[in-house]
Amino acid sequence: MTLDFLKMSGAGNDFILLDDRDDGVRLDRATIARLCHRQFGIGADGLMLLVPCTSGRADWAWRFYNSDGSDAEMCGNGARCFARFIQRVTGWPRQEVTFETLAGVIHATLAGDRVSIGLTDPANLRLHQAVPVDGQTVVVHSINTGVPHAVVFVPDADKAMVQEQGSALRHHPHFQPRGTNVNFAQLLGHGRIRVRTYERGVEGETLACGTGVTATALVAATIHGLPSPVRVQVQGGDELEVAFDRSGESFKNVRLNGPATFVFEGRIHV
Repeated sequence: MTLDFLKMSGAGNDFILLDDRDDGVRLDRATIARLCHRQFGIGADGLMLLVPCTSGRADWAWRFYNSDGSDAEMCGNGARCFARFIQRVTGWPRQEVTFETLAGVIHATLAGDRVSIGLTDPANLRLHQAVPVDGQTVVVHSINTGVPHAVVFVPDADKAMVQEQGSALRHHPHFQPRGTNVNFAQLLGHGRIRVRTYERGVEGETLACGTGVTATALVAATIHGLPSPVRVQVQGGDELEVAFDRSGESFKNVRLNGPATFVFEGRIHV
């Protein structure tokens, strides 16, 4: 089978995008992992397929996979890239588009190479959890922004043990059975934070994570009183913006805004 693909980046979070409107693409988990492999494939943090929406709830739908081939409910940076992909391959005439994900319907607004998406309402906010990790107690906050996220505030993000502590928390019994993504956040002042993320399904640090950025911004707003919008610097160097309406520990109208760029296109045999 030959696949025509686009490679895209959302603030350093990179993806393979495939047009499957005719339902002709058949990929198993091992093939997806091979396509996402950075030495033996195209290389990506995830893979998305554009498919028709059969529920009538949105304009389009996606099938999204992590780089290990597992299903993923939601991806904020992926969603922003997906909106531009729809516009490019379908000739979508409007600046707004909706698509259905496992986490619900996403509303996207396009403005050149920047895309703003409206996320589903966050859930399961839990603050100040004392979690034992490698002989020490780590204070962890957690929230679901389409996928589960843990947030740990650190004095210096450069010194955070993202791989070691991220892996330990991702697989910790406290977050079982499905595990969690893990964000290490540093307050920068003036409504800005810096975030590094260990992603479940990638099993390592990525240059950006949209749902992680969002989760961290909402936790920072709750604990540290940061007002909307919160500006978030990611490991890839870009800055994303999280806007929201807050009432106590509840959030509505959460939006993630940032760049979504085309990297290259190609054809691969699988």
